[in-house]
Amino acid sequence: MTKKTVTLLLLFLAVLTASAQDEKRNMFNPIHTALVSQTIAPDARGGGLGDVGAATDPDVASQYWNPAKYPFCISRAGVSLNYTPWLRQLVGDMDIAYLAGYYRIGDYSAISGSIRYFSLGEVFFSDTDEGMSIKPYEMSLDVAYSMMLSEKFSLAAAVRYLRSDMSYSQTEETSASGAFGADIACYYQDYINLGSRECQLGLGLNVSNIGSKITFGGSTRSEFIPTNLRLGASLMIPINEYNRFTIAADANKLLVPSYPSMAKYEEAKANGETTAATLDEYADEVYYDIGSISGMFKSFSDAPGGFKEELDEIQWSIGAEYVYNDKFSLRAGYHHEAESKGNRKYYTVGAGFRMNVFSLDVGYVVSKANSSPLDQTLRFSLAFDMDGIKDLFGRR
Repeated sequence: MTKKTVTLLLLFLAVLTASAQDEKRNMFNPIHTALVSQTIAPDARGGGLGDVGAATDPDVASQYWNPAKYPFCISRAGVSLNYTPWLRQLVGDMDIAYLAGYYRIGDYSAISGSIRYFSLGEVFFSDTDEGMSIKPYEMSLDVAYSMMLSEKFSLAAAVRYLRSDMSYSQTEETSASGAFGADIACYYQDYINLGSRECQLGLGLNVSNIGSKITFGGSTRSEFIPTNLRLGASLMIPINEYNRFTIAADANKLLVPSYPSMAKYEEAKANGETTAATLDEYADEVYYDIGSISGMFKSFSDAPGGFKEELDEIQWSIGAEYVYNDKFSLRAGYHHEAESKGNRKYYTVGAGFRMNVFSLDVGYVVSKANSSPLDQTLRFSLAFDMDGIKDLFGRR
C-alpha cells in the first residue's frame, strides 16, 4: 500500500468519524423542562422497583405515583417521611425531602397531600470582588381528593404549587419563580384467577403537572414544567398464606414539545424558513411561544426524528416485589431511557420492614454506566400507620 493510499484512507476515516459525531450530536435531543426535580422518584419503595408505582398496591407515598389509589388503602390514615441524598458522586450537599400523607373519608374517598423540597446545596460564585454564595432550591406543595366510583375503580384530582428559587439578590430580576399544576388520575383494581390462585390486578393512569409555564430571572422565555403521562399495570400473585409476589411495569412520556434539533434548524435555514443566526434564536421562533396545553397535544407528533423518536421519548420501568407475612419485603427493578433522550439506564434494589405502627424502606440504584452520577443513589422512607398508633395508645 502506497503512502498516498494510506493518506487518502486516513482522510476518509476522519471524514466518516466527523460525520458520525455530527449525526450523534444532531440525534441527541432530550426533552427540555424546568423543575426537573418533579420527575425524581421520592420514596424508597417505588425507587426500589425501578421507579414503578402507577398501579402497585396503594401506600402512603401514592400521592406522587397515583393519588387515585388512596381509597383502596386498608388503614384509615398514614404519613410518610422520605429522604434521598442526590448526586453524591458529584456533590455532598444536594438532597430531596418528601413528606406525604392521606386520610380516608368514610369508605369511598380520601384526601391527601405532600410537600417536596429539593435542595441544590450551597453554590459559590463571584460576580463581585468579594464573591458570595447562594442556596438554590425547588419545592412543591399539593393536595388531592380521590373517590371510588365503584368497588373496582377510582378517580383523583390534585392541585399543586411549584416554586424555584435560584436568586442571589432581592432584585426583581432574580426573584423566585412559581407555577401551578394539576393532576388527573385513575386506578382500577380487580381479582382474577390464574389456575387455583386468586391474583390481584391493578391498572393505573396519572397525568401530572398540567398547568402554567414558568419564567426565570426576568427572562422573556417561559419554560415548560414537567407535565407527565404515567401508565402502569401490576399483578400480585399469592404463593401461600405467608408469601406473595408482585410484578409491575410503568411507562412515562413527558407531555412537553420537543426542543428543535440542530438538524431541524439547519434544514429550516437551508430552506429559507428562518433567518435565525443560532439554534437558540430559532427556538425563540418555534418553541418558547407554544402554550402549555397546546404543547401537550403537540408532544405526540413533533419529534424531529418522526415516529421512531416519539417512541424513544417513552421511558419504561419494570419491577418485582416479594413480601413475607406482610412484614418483610425485597424489591428489584430496571429503568430505561433512550440514549438520545438522556440515557438514564439503571437497576434498582430495595428492602422493607413493616410493623403495625411504622414501616421502614430502603432503595438503592446501580447504574449501567459506572460513570453515571446516579450510581449508588440511596433512598430512605419511614411511614407511620395512624390506625396502628391509635391501637397502640388504646392498649395503654
